[in-house]
Amino acid sequence: MKIIVQNRKARHDYYIEESLEAGIVLLGSEVKSIREGRANIAQAYVVESEGELFLQGVHISPYSRAAFPHEPLRRRKLLLKKRQILKLFHNIQKKKMTAVPLCFYLNDKGWIKAQIGLARGKEKEDKRQAIKEREWAVEKQRLFKKTFQ
Repeated sequence: MKIIVQNRKARHDYYIEESLEAGIVLLGSEVKSIREGRANIAQAYVVESEGELFLQGVHISPYSRAAFPHEPLRRRKLLLKKRQILKLFHNIQKKKMTAVPLCFYLNDKGWIKAQIGLARGKEKEDKRQAIKEREWAVEKQRLFKKTFQ
């Protein structure tokens, strides 16, 4: 599994409770742009429409050598099994959760897949606590490195 694009902001803004793999319906020029790493999923989220799931807010830059360039911010359909779609619907509507893309990656067969996270929003205090814990972990590493040299 080779990660192409990652959404670091999602892990900062949300508690990721569950994640699943989804295929994406892409155009050829979009695939080439994603393979070059020219995609941004920081503002992306999953919406449902007529029993299907779509990625909204994914920005994939147009491929420079494409004969028919694509629209950078169009909605892209997610390919999931019916049971997974129903489970996501239930969690989004009943449990007031949100679904966000965590990363795009290449699987073993060379297909571009999206890892979708089922998330619950963090409060401002929780974000501050996470930052403090991360800074303390870095400081701890510095202290250990300093004492054992």
